[in-house]
Amino acid sequence: MATRRGGGGHDVTSAPEERAEDLERTSVVPGLSHMSRPPVMADVARLAGVSHQTVSRVLNQHPNVRPLTRDKVLAAIRELAYRPNAAARTLVTRRTHTLGVISFDTMLYGPAAMLYGFERAAHDAYFVSITSLPALDRGSMLDAVDRFLGQGIEGIVVIATQDTAVAALAHVPPEVPLVAVGCGTRASVTSVAIDNTAGAAAATRYLLSLGHRTVYHVAGQASCLDAKERIDGWRQALREAGAAEPAVLPGDWSSASGYELGCQLAADPELTAIFCGNDTMALGVMRALAERGLRVPADVSIVGFDDVPEAGYYLPPLTTVRQDFGEVGRQALSTLVDRMSGAIPAGPRVRVAPELIVRASAAGPRFR
Repeated sequence: MATRRGGGGHDVTSAPEERAEDLERTSVVPGLSHMSRPPVMADVARLAGVSHQTVSRVLNQHPNVRPLTRDKVLAAIRELAYRPNAAARTLVTRRTHTLGVISFDTMLYGPAAMLYGFERAAHDAYFVSITSLPALDRGSMLDAVDRFLGQGIEGIVVIATQDTAVAALAHVPPEVPLVAVGCGTRASVTSVAIDNTAGAAAATRYLLSLGHRTVYHVAGQASCLDAKERIDGWRQALREAGAAEPAVLPGDWSSASGYELGCQLAADPELTAIFCGNDTMALGVMRALAERGLRVPADVSIVGFDDVPEAGYYLPPLTTVRQDFGEVGRQALSTLVDRMSGAIPAGPRVRVAPELIVRASAAGPRFR
């Protein structure tokens, strides 16, 4: 209970709901046209014919409210277009209903789609606060975690696509509710990730099933955990088939690097099939092959990874591995909520299966 000074100089105690009501009167939420001020909890209570404590219980989803009473309160809320004051709710419930996301400065499709997927999943139940770091090293990561905890953040998601980020997470106290995404499937932290190995293996097996003797691989950055797992999946499929294993061609996820590596590959007379670590590099490879008179898929088949929104509009439409970032977001939120409630300990790793999307960029080989 809090104490305030009464008009006669006496101390008067006030319940959390009453303090919340005081805070609500400072709300700047616009009211309806027939009201001279924004609606507050007391207005809802009067319209519904209940106490403001009952309104508070309905807003906070308290189980001890009769269904008929709950319906009357919700109807009043809709009629008045009442919006609870966030500061007031925090005062009463001791919760901020806010989650933090730590990411790094990047325009890459994968990390951006992971962030969007998590925001969409959390939208109806939580606010999401985002901090974007120039680098996910130990110092930056721990500073960001400390700032979030100081702001009352209830749980944290880290988009940890770099090996340095996963190493930094090892220094976060295990009692902090935290889930990493995009960190590969073998990181020793609570995580949700696409099964990159399975997706890359499926892409490579598909090309081999069309009759190609081997598959070349244009890979992502060596420091990226997703890139490493896609190399593993590509290599695994080649070895299972007894196919030759060409040298990995490392790129940096950009179309420019795909173009440069495509120029190198175009000169190889044995080339008939390429698996690219992402769709953006595949676009650069396709441009390089076209400039050198090689047709996709008549001369060279290509499969990408990501299924970016433009993939179906490449020329030809790109066969690729789709990552379900919406499911990654939902699984990340579910796992984080379980960590926040103590339902699960730190450590579980959730894998989300990718899907091979067959379009027109791959066909049987025509050996040169």
